[in-house]
Amino acid sequence: MKKFSDFKIKPEISSMVGDKINIARVLNREILVTNYKLGPSKHQENSQCLHLEFEMNGNKHVLFTGGVILIQMIQKVPKGEFPFVTTIVKENEYYEFT
Repeated sequence: MKKFSDFKIKPEISSMVGDKINIARVLNREILVTNYKLGPSKHQENSQCLHLEFEMNGNKHVLFTGGVILIQMIQKVPKGEFPFVTTIVKENEYYEFT
């Protein structure tokens, strides 16, 4: 009988690394954005969810948001410009990078 190790299957590692954190804990604090990806929202039909990977105070984190303005802004950053430093602020009823 074969062992699982005989199949030589390696785990698929997600590109997002870090502890999940709420956006409220990130507001108005400097972060180093290292990566992002977009996927379908689990909470709102026909909308996107931003998966943002970043470092704050030397610790790796990931946050998930459906913030349309944040999604629009990060898509304009060329992939070759990562990582970059920013702050997420709340302007009126939406979040934005500064």
